[in-house]
Amino acid sequence: MPEKVLLTSREMGRALARIAHEIAERNKGATGIVLVGMRTRGVPLARRIADIIEGLKGTPIPVGTLDIGLYRDDISPSASKSADQSHTDIPTTITDRRVVLVDDVLYTGRSIRAAMDALMDLGRPRSIQLAVLIDRGHRELPIRADYVGKNLPSSRDEEIQVQLVEVDGVDGVTIALRTAGESLEKTREEAL
Repeated sequence: MPEKVLLTSREMGRALARIAHEIAERNKGATGIVLVGMRTRGVPLARRIADIIEGLKGTPIPVGTLDIGLYRDDISPSASKSADQSHTDIPTTITDRRVVLVDDVLYTGRSIRAAMDALMDLGRPRSIQLAVLIDRGHRELPIRADYVGKNLPSSRDEEIQVQLVEVDGVDGVTIALRTAGESLEKTREEAL
């Protein structure tokens, strides 16, 4: 199957604007919210959403970066959780704040579980909400996004690729069938 475009740059912008409006509405404004993007593509998505909300409400929203590498369940338990190894940077306390965790694709839920563990090590948020650009299904854990740009049911043999200007030089979401060699390795990576 050749690569198929699922979201254009314009459609992605509309999806992020809708997510930003929903976040502002659900939280009755922007006060007390911290957006935390999961590395890598969740970070620019969180910044874009924060900019939209600031434009709507006139309130700047802190945006942080969360590295879940040390919390993934595919890393050996003997690996140390050293702050020197982490690329987490959250510019404010998350204690008693409404944290909106932002990621590009929600798949099995394992990455989100790891992200929640990492957040709880940083403080005790009032709540943790989840915003994702794409929800592709195939959950292995009881995790659900509060804000979804687009639901895209897919086969486990398909790969959904989110591209962002800040990382890849272009905006868009595509889907393609994985080759046999990629399939096993990519499935294991995405499950985490």
